[in-house]
Amino acid sequence: MRRIRAADLSVFLAIAQHRSFRRAAGDLGVTASALSHALRATEERLDVRLVNRTTRGVGLTEAGERLLERIRPAFLDIDAALEELDTFRSQPLGKLRINAPRAAAKLVLLPIIARFLRENPAVEVEVVVDDALVEMVSGGFDAGVRFGETIAADMIAVPIGPRHRFLVVGSPDHFEQHGKPVTPYDLKNHPCIRYRFASGAFYRWEFERGGAELGIDVQGPLTLGDQDTMLLAALEGAGLAYVFESQVVELISAGRLVSVLEDWCPYYPGFFLYYPSRRQLPGPLRAFLDFVKSKR
Repeated sequence: MRRIRAADLSVFLAIAQHRSFRRAAGDLGVTASALSHALRATEERLDVRLVNRTTRGVGLTEAGERLLERIRPAFLDIDAALEELDTFRSQPLGKLRINAPRAAAKLVLLPIIARFLRENPAVEVEVVVDDALVEMVSGGFDAGVRFGETIAADMIAVPIGPRHRFLVVGSPDHFEQHGKPVTPYDLKNHPCIRYRFASGAFYRWEFERGGAELGIDVQGPLTLGDQDTMLLAALEGAGLAYVFESQVVELISAGRLVSVLEDWCPYYPGFFLYYPSRRQLPGPLRAFLDFVKSKR
């Protein structure tokens, strides 16, 4: 059997972890075609098929699963050893890849990252905006930003940014036509702009007052999947929207929107930066965590 190099195994490892030639190629900075050729050459040298390629995706053979199980701990140890060298640098160096929903990226994450990059010019940050819940490790992310209740229990979570709350808002014309709701139950008499998650489920508007919690399944002729688009629709008089307060403060002050049921709209702890638990954190992630904590 011809000699197998660590670089050959790293190609296999990237494909096995991502279960995608495209994502693995992006991680390694090569083309998917080059990655496919490299894997084929490795399989020929080993005289064993490691990966099954089908029109439905990428899967590992039994031999591939066994090889992944044996080499992954070794590569993790190598990564940890290299990451320890970060402590000898005056500034963190490397790439940081973060996943976040659109609202979190706009309201919290991007302003913090802009300040972080000014202080850490040797770090490159990629923010992937995706409202769907993603698998952190297989997706190739160092960290993510979500509300606390959507974070898996095996993740470490750090508060990022201020508290937030939602407000029910509508255009002045809407309230002239339909009146103002006094309690959340009155929303049944109003056309509301519904929000559908990437999973397909509808969001139930959440309210609380005096310890009483309510979840209202609002109705309306318009359904959207993006907070910014909901806000635009509310401005056009399409119905009531339930959006982040920070998105509408200026519009309310300018009289373009009117908020109602404010005493039913509680504050939430806000967003959390979360990441997998491991012995050694990559230098850029550790630096970003320290930066976030210093700004709380």
